[in-house]
Amino acid sequence: MLKIKNVDTYYGNIQALKNISMDVREGEIITLIGANGAGKSTTLMTLCGVVPAAKGTIEFQGQDITGMPADQIAALGISQVPEGRRIFPYLTVMENLDMGTFLRKDKKSQIKKDLENVFELFPILADRKNQQGGTLSGGEQQMLAISRAIMTKPKLLLLDEPSLGLAPIITKRIFNIIKKINQEYKTTIFLVEQNANLALKVADRGYVMETGTITMTDSGDKLLANEAVKKAYLGM
Repeated sequence: MLKIKNVDTYYGNIQALKNISMDVREGEIITLIGANGAGKSTTLMTLCGVVPAAKGTIEFQGQDITGMPADQIAALGISQVPEGRRIFPYLTVMENLDMGTFLRKDKKSQIKKDLENVFELFPILADRKNQQGGTLSGGEQQMLAISRAIMTKPKLLLLDEPSLGLAPIITKRIFNIIKKINQEYKTTIFLVEQNANLALKVADRGYVMETGTITMTDSGDKLLANEAVKKAYLGM
């Protein structure tokens, strides 16, 4: 579904990504783990066209999207839940969800069905639908950010640090929902996460990033069992 080949990305004169190559297969969950500042979020921003790749190619479903504007990439079916949630705080929950349908051209009946699915995943959002997004708790805002992305009907869902700032019980629930979105909604997921233990448990495959470079890749299970990964990222 997605092929990243020999990509470099810069912020001014600072090179953030260094000749990275990755692939995402349809229907799987892949995760990118690494320390804070390793370049994980930059990878997602490069995929979305927000930060342009200086070198290399990015293909989505066989189409070269390198250098394509962010809005056109979104229209192809790539949707991101950004780090820090980034909901619209002064819009209601319903208005935030409506923003997710902005580029959709399918029938209203299908959009209504997808909204019902979102409320099934996150019943609390149905209870809060007329409440301003900024008044929700951190966990509820993360649920809203994920739901807004789901309302775009993505082919590829990019999740950037979904556990950031959340209590362990809420984090566990969010990760259970991520698995459900993948398995029941048949959505391919690219997960960036500092909680390597949780991320590798839900992932089919994982990549390890250090200072803008991919240093290791394997199945989620094998990376969990890898001694170097245990020492560096799992606190063992």
